Amino acid sequence: MKKLKLPVLVTLLAIGSSYNTIAQTAEEIIKKHVDAVGGWDNWKNVISLKETGVMNFGGTEIPVVISIMNGKGYRMDMTIMGMANYMIVTPENGWMYFPIQGQKKAEALPADQVKEAQDQLDVTSDPLINYQAKGNKVVALGKDDVEGTECFKLKVTDKSGKEITMFIDATTYNLIRTKEKSKANGKEQESTTNYTNYQKQPEGIIIPMSVDSEDGPMSIKSIEVNKSVDASLFKPTEEKK
Repeated sequence: MKKLKLPVLVTLLAIGSSYNTIAQTAEEIIKKHVDAVGGWDNWKNVISLKETGVMNFGGTEIPVVISIMNGKGYRMDMTIMGMANYMIVTPENGWMYFPIQGQKKAEALPADQVKEAQDQLDVTSDPLINYQAKGNKVVALGKDDVEGTECFKLKVTDKSGKEITMFIDATTYNLIRTKEKSKANGKEQESTTNYTNYQKQPEGIIIPMSVDSEDGPMSIKSIEVNKSVDASLFKPTEEKK
């Protein structure tokens, strides 16, 4: 077995030390972030979540209701010009019914879109909460500035290969921005979402009440945790029994 020359050995030791430091830093950031949003002990008790709010789309306010049953179903209802529109995602299927776009009945989502939307079934809506059990891999990318706020920058890769870059406030450890890479119609695209106005719920979890995505800013008016959810909510209207 050949011996490593001293400069090579020093370099490898430095790389190993750097890797360990990054890993430890990522773990520390994740722990402080999870604590900042209520802690795993509180979040693990959340089975269902219902958010009622208003989205501003081009100056028009659109009522929105998001219902999630952890790991089983996601539904977003939007009332536009008096018409009820919705999108549903389950572990196996998905549907979209938007009569505002001329649809006459619910249409099945393509398999790739259903796969891309699986993270919507996560009631925490946070890839760092219980991230190891979710199969997420996290890498620390140092620090970055987000509109004057110093942030830790983490890259999360989920088990499907989708990448999310998360910007965690270095002072509060709240998530303030995500950049997510996804595929639509075979093309890769990146979307940015900003999170503000964190408020503590009676159950001890802390949720951002203002979410600004490329679809438009959404203001959450009320949140219901662990309320009874009828499983038929996650089926198209014509398939309900």
